[in-house]
Amino acid sequence: MKSKIALSSIDEYIALQPEAMREKLHRLREIIKSAAPEAEEVISYMMPAFKFNGILVYFALFKSHIGFFPTASGVKEFEERLLKYETSKGTIRLPLDKPLPVKLIKDIVRFRVKENLSKKGNGKQK
Repeated sequence: MKSKIALSSIDEYIALQPEAMREKLHRLREIIKSAAPEAEEVISYMMPAFKFNGILVYFALFKSHIGFFPTASGVKEFEERLLKYETSKGTIRLPLDKPLPVKLIKDIVRFRVKENLSKKGNGKQK
């Protein structure tokens, strides 16, 4: 469910979703936070996102999946482990009827943290 109102927090975003999906969204949020405890929670493009020296990942609920958006590099780096998921350039579609792939999500988030930190070290911080 996408809202046209301005959201101010991930809590607000999750509260607007169907009740049956809220627990899964909270769990995804916890997984991301455990992999990047220093990341800041933000709303960007009307989606929950985590920021650490730039955006790490976004997520959003859709009709048949949760979109997990680790940018194109996050998808490319893990393409072998993502074969059983629908993907596109910067998107992984996590089916609503399957458990969240906890280790995979954590590995992707940790990769994105390292990637963003390396950009900072190269003077490419935005």
